[in-house]
Amino acid sequence: MTPEPEKSSKTILAEVRENVGIITLNQPESLNALTVTMGQEFQSAVAELTKANVRAIVLTGAGRAFCAGGNLREMQTIAREQGRAEAFFDEPLRVINECILLIRQSSVPFVAAVNGAATGGGCNLALACDFVLAGESARFNQAFVKVGLTPDCGGTFILPRLIGWRRANQLMMTGEIVNAQKALEWGMINAVVPDADLINEALRLATELANGPTAALGRIKALMEAGATRDYEAQLELERDAQIKSGRTQDAMEGIAAFVEKRAPKFRGK
Repeated sequence: MTPEPEKSSKTILAEVRENVGIITLNQPESLNALTVTMGQEFQSAVAELTKANVRAIVLTGAGRAFCAGGNLREMQTIAREQGRAEAFFDEPLRVINECILLIRQSSVPFVAAVNGAATGGGCNLALACDFVLAGESARFNQAFVKVGLTPDCGGTFILPRLIGWRRANQLMMTGEIVNAQKALEWGMINAVVPDADLINEALRLATELANGPTAALGRIKALMEAGATRDYEAQLELERDAQIKSGRTQDAMEGIAAFVEKRAPKFRGK
């Protein structure tokens, strides 16, 4: 497949490969530490890829790390300029939180391809994705406590739901580093692959998703998100409503016809 340039910038690279988008955090000299600019350009990249009608998105990092979390140098600069130590966690964190919500609320499946370190907010950015593939050298940690801070970017929400309260509490209170294999064993991620194969495997999975009934996949995302905070009865009703909408799609009609006719379905995301 030949990459088709879609958008590039100093902090974010985005491209389209057939019906799959690739977003690369592109600040390797800072291990792709999160900044306001990166957050803003991430949102723009998602908007551009959406306009290009991609049906799945791969998220990865340039260089030897996925993402080192918040940029502490930028934090010091903002605090000094505004005269408030907490200034960095005001507007900047709002922008990054918008990126997390964009991943969760998008109807398009996101596949994180974690290369190297995924630290602090970078770890939680990866965990916000629908699938997480890690290279063998990847490592994850909730590093906030190491600098006297508390978890952000949704870590206290998603991590306990993935690995349980006890283990999540351990990681957040100690800042312990978890290697890729342990992250897999604990249920934090979906798979570990050789570093050299990481992007190809992520693209393979994203292409499989993109060629599936993406309207239904989007509704599955919405149901899973709602299920984290709704009661059983409300969730049943939400599922019923989503199933009615799914049943009206061309993909559902094609899928049912293909099942009856004993052939492979051809989904078009409609």
